[in-house]
Amino acid sequence: MRRINNLKRLKSTRKKLRIASTVQEVILWSRLRRSQLGCKFRRQHSFNRYIVDFYCPESKLVVELDGWQHKEESQKRYDNKRSRYLKELGLTVLRFWNNDTNDNVEGVILKIEENLK
Repeated sequence: MRRINNLKRLKSTRKKLRIASTVQEVILWSRLRRSQLGCKFRRQHSFNRYIVDFYCPESKLVVELDGWQHKEESQKRYDNKRSRYLKELGLTVLRFWNNDTNDNVEGVILKIEENLK
């Protein structure tokens, strides 16, 4: 079976994304890291060519934070294609707007907790 997780060719990209995290990613990571919700999460985990913001292997849960650029039609199509691919792998994909993290991080955490198995 061919490996699709965290391909070596994307390692530097994943690292750059972690270094250049958005404020919202930093806020959410501070609540997800160190198994605070009872499950381990990873940041900037890749599946084939797609890099996700947060991934919980135990629950097969992907959490994505979206900014204004995700309202663009071309980005919406890309996000839909990406989400379909991840779902075909048996993953659950949760998407939140950056504003959700800014205005209601507790609600975001609650929704994530509801989806942890």
